[in-house]
Amino acid sequence: MLKSASLTDLQKSIILNQATEVPFSGEYTETEIEGSYLCRNCGRALFRATNKFQSSCGWPSFDAEIEGSVKQVPDADARRTEIICSNCLGHLGHVFHGEQYTKLNTRHCVNSAALDFVTDTNVLETEEVILAAGCFWGVEYYLQKLDGVILTQVGYCGGQLKNPSYKEVCSQTTGHLEVVRVIFDRKKIDLETVLKRFFEIHDPEQTDGQGPDLGKQYLSAIFYYSNDQKHIAEQVINLLTAKGYKIATQIRPMEVFWIAEDYHRDYYNHKGSLPYCHGYTQRF
Repeated sequence: MLKSASLTDLQKSIILNQATEVPFSGEYTETEIEGSYLCRNCGRALFRATNKFQSSCGWPSFDAEIEGSVKQVPDADARRTEIICSNCLGHLGHVFHGEQYTKLNTRHCVNSAALDFVTDTNVLETEEVILAAGCFWGVEYYLQKLDGVILTQVGYCGGQLKNPSYKEVCSQTTGHLEVVRVIFDRKKIDLETVLKRFFEIHDPEQTDGQGPDLGKQYLSAIFYYSNDQKHIAEQVINLLTAKGYKIATQIRPMEVFWIAEDYHRDYYNHKGSLPYCHGYTQRF
């Protein structure tokens, strides 16, 4: 599953057009947490954090990749060796040898924008979906508790303004919905299970928002990457319709995902309280 539809301009320029991010500007340059680094374009696990080291070069550095996950190809400048994801062929960065940084004597110099980081140390294959169900604080809180969900990110999707702020989205002039980006381990959970939980943590019949939060930015929606994902979403909705529910949830093709401001991320876990407009209701 390629995720180019949700990529920002920066991510596209790097992954699809072989650009390079400004040194020391990337999110993962200084990260030192156990876990795995995934391809931002297809979700394949590329590197383990155990192979990450500080090279002071300005980009995340790894002395080894997960076997079979990365390909080396001659760079267009005929001087360097480019590294690409072996699954989707997206550009990652370059590889260098003989610098004596580690015993493996190799430095994979990778753009942060080409990666996602998850704290799972064993994952290999992932899938992603983006979901809207009202205030993204509560949606993230409940979805991240699903076994097999390895990353959630709150943000904005579905509007026309690039990199909108929370204030702009709340003005209801940008067309964006508050959403949660959900990445899950395909060996532990499937999309149908994720969507069933999605429909059980909000009111999918509400047409003007979610709970007390009213407005177009709080509508219920599933943003899909592929026809297979769309089909699964339709099947789950049909199950609810057969039970008598009048589902208002929109099924929409994927659009650019803009991550929300830092203070919105993992909100309820940081606050130590429960969501005020989301809860669990068994529907399946």
